[in-house]
Amino acid sequence: MLRRARADVPPVRAVVRVVAIVVTSALVLYLAYLLRKPIGWIVIAAFLAVAVSAPVNRLNRYMRRGFAIALTYLGVLLVPVLLALLIVPPIVREGNQLAEDLPGYVADVRHFVQKNSTLQKLEEDYGITSKLEDQASKLPGKLGGAAGALGKIGVRLVNSLFAALNILILSIFMVSAGPRWIRAIVAMQQPGHRARMERVFSQTSRAVGAYIGGALLQATIAGVSTFIVLEILGVPFAAPLAVLVFFFDLIPLVGATIGAVLVGLVTAFNDFPTTTIIWTIWAIVYQQLENNLIQPRIQSKALNVEGFFVLVAVLFGATLFGVLGALFAIPVAATVQIIIAEYAQYRREVAAEATLEAASQTPVQVRTR
Repeated sequence: MLRRARADVPPVRAVVRVVAIVVTSALVLYLAYLLRKPIGWIVIAAFLAVAVSAPVNRLNRYMRRGFAIALTYLGVLLVPVLLALLIVPPIVREGNQLAEDLPGYVADVRHFVQKNSTLQKLEEDYGITSKLEDQASKLPGKLGGAAGALGKIGVRLVNSLFAALNILILSIFMVSAGPRWIRAIVAMQQPGHRARMERVFSQTSRAVGAYIGGALLQATIAGVSTFIVLEILGVPFAAPLAVLVFFFDLIPLVGATIGAVLVGLVTAFNDFPTTTIIWTIWAIVYQQLENNLIQPRIQSKALNVEGFFVLVAVLFGATLFGVLGALFAIPVAATVQIIIAEYAQYRREVAAEATLEAASQTPVQVRTR
């Protein structure tokens, strides 16, 4: 009985190994949690590097790779500058106009209340319009006292710019040294696995680059068409709303609908219900065109991912990394799908080789009469 009990007890070395694995795993997870921000920057930089690798490779045919990278990233840097020039002036102009016209709007409300007996009774009891007039008269002065809030926004803006600069520098290093890193990783593999590893890298780069480029083109079409329609309808803030639609259209599945609803709420304050009805009809028609015509044509070169996995990837990405996680969810899902498909093909080849080897080693029985 004593020998059997001792035989059932695991050796000390096995216990120490298990404890060491658990502790190491916990430390790695804790370290990843502490470094979640730079890790997120690296992930974003990697996708940005893949997205710009296609134009860099095309320009590299006509010039040195360093010049190609510089020109490509110069174009990337010009995008936020152009967006700021497009968004900031109308917002400032319309905000100042709103502050000047608000007392007139309150006066119109008072005039409307005086004509309605029910509203007049509420006015006598609660003095709503008087309070509105008092706040409207104080609004221009309050705009000058918003420096504190603007200061906090400025600090966040500086932090965001710092993060964007780090992501940009990381992606430049990745684009510059990426081919060399890939060749080194492939060279470290066994000769039989090198071709497979090169195929995984090539398919992943092509799928991710095609998806990101296609998503940007699709969002650009949505933003430009939104700007044209809003300009025709005479809706204010047409350019900022078009940029808003552009960014929401990048979010898979629900982004275009959210952007259309937000624009619809703005149209309700412009010329309700005519403008809102026209915009609603246009948004429905355009989303049908985008889902059935524009998106299939643009994303025809990207890897197809099942709708269920798209939704799961978007939910996981949004939970882990917010909006950026939702944007990069489908490329990540496509990359995982490529790796799984390649691994499954590898297992089938190994099984086929094992079957052939077993068949070759089986002795052939010769029948004798």
